[in-house]
Amino acid sequence: MTRLEEFPRSRSHVNTLVGPPRSRPSRACSRPRRVAMLSVHTSPLHQPGTGDAGGMNVYIVELAKRLAAIDIEVEIFTRATSAELPPSVELTPGVLVRHVAAGPYEGLAKEDLPARLCAFTHGVTQVWAGHHPGHYDLVHSHYWLSGHVGRLAAERWGVPLVHAMHTMAKVKNAELADDDTPEPAARVLGETHVVRAADRLIANTEKEADDLLRHYDADPGRVAVVHPGVDLERFRPGARGTEAGRAAARSRLGLPQDALIPLFVGRIQPLKAPDVLLRAVARLLDERPWLRERIVVPVVGGPSGSGLAEPEGLQKLAARLGISDVVLFRPPVGQDQLADWYRAASVLVMPSYSESFGLVAVEAQACGTPVIAAEVGGLPVAVKDGVSGVLVPGHDPVDYAEALSGFADDPAGSSRMGEAAVQHARSFGWDTAAATTANVYTAALRERRLRRIS
Repeated sequence: MTRLEEFPRSRSHVNTLVGPPRSRPSRACSRPRRVAMLSVHTSPLHQPGTGDAGGMNVYIVELAKRLAAIDIEVEIFTRATSAELPPSVELTPGVLVRHVAAGPYEGLAKEDLPARLCAFTHGVTQVWAGHHPGHYDLVHSHYWLSGHVGRLAAERWGVPLVHAMHTMAKVKNAELADDDTPEPAARVLGETHVVRAADRLIANTEKEADDLLRHYDADPGRVAVVHPGVDLERFRPGARGTEAGRAAARSRLGLPQDALIPLFVGRIQPLKAPDVLLRAVARLLDERPWLRERIVVPVVGGPSGSGLAEPEGLQKLAARLGISDVVLFRPPVGQDQLADWYRAASVLVMPSYSESFGLVAVEAQACGTPVIAAEVGGLPVAVKDGVSGVLVPGHDPVDYAEALSGFADDPAGSSRMGEAAVQHARSFGWDTAAATTANVYTAALRERRLRRIS
């Protein structure tokens, strides 16, 4: 595999690292022994789909576990949200979650956290001060708030900073839903500082890498593309195949066997556009009223972000559209039950305005469920258009209704496309993501060592 520092520095040569390494690097090759991973605003212990917890939480947990499996210890620092939390919790052998006191435990919105970053940084450096020099070989921060802490900690400790944006203010603002709130200028400035400070930036897709170059003038030689993974042991079809798995899951969840079930999973906020699905269903029923007897629309998730301003807004919209009788609102669920919701669905619908990757789409496909998704961000990578799902340009409910009508007209098509979806999802594994992330770490450490020598 070409070494990262050998890539020419041009927009067309972002480092793409989506395959496993040829061989496992030795310590002599500067693979880190221990990584300080930062997730300020949301804990890896939180339930995805609640508050600000979502795909990034899953990403951090799964990546940390797989890094520990290849002998890279991970300590995850996150803000304590309760006085009852212990200072540290072992997530799995080799992965420790550290709770840092930074401001009031409860009642802080994500928008309030920039004022608490100094306190959080102090808490992180206090932990570091209690260890021998060189305890952490590298800092890996997630999201811009953590990146701000990460650049200060990495500078103080004399170690590289690897940063994952997950989402970017300039991208979100360019693709904002009509009723959503734009990201503040302070975030844009903070992200710009983090991009300049990071030794390596990890992008989920080539599109995200290009956004870093185009919107933030990132150094192409410091950007590496590493596709996130999916837990293929948990998210898989039923033991007897896709159709049998769907029937069994519907039975367990109390859903009708012959129903058309378009599923929404995620945080309920304008960015994720669950309203587009409801409007599409309303249009579909206007055109085909007989479908009302055999359609169920589960919405699995909780209000988040700007969606907290009107937490019952989606239920009210369903009532105004006259479809409350077919929409099934369910709170966020654990990963095992979430897999059952995926298996039970005819199709997952993701009309998001912005997605850095779209982990939910890959999880659903791994369970044998095709996806209708907006053609934005990383979703064209997560979904293979016309094979494992359907990509829709834009967010017009008419287009989503048309895509849903295809599944209504051909119920067996869901199973056929579901088989292809399983095959597509198998190309995204966390073991590969961890191995390639370790390559990024190694390159950052090697480059730091060479700078010291020179």
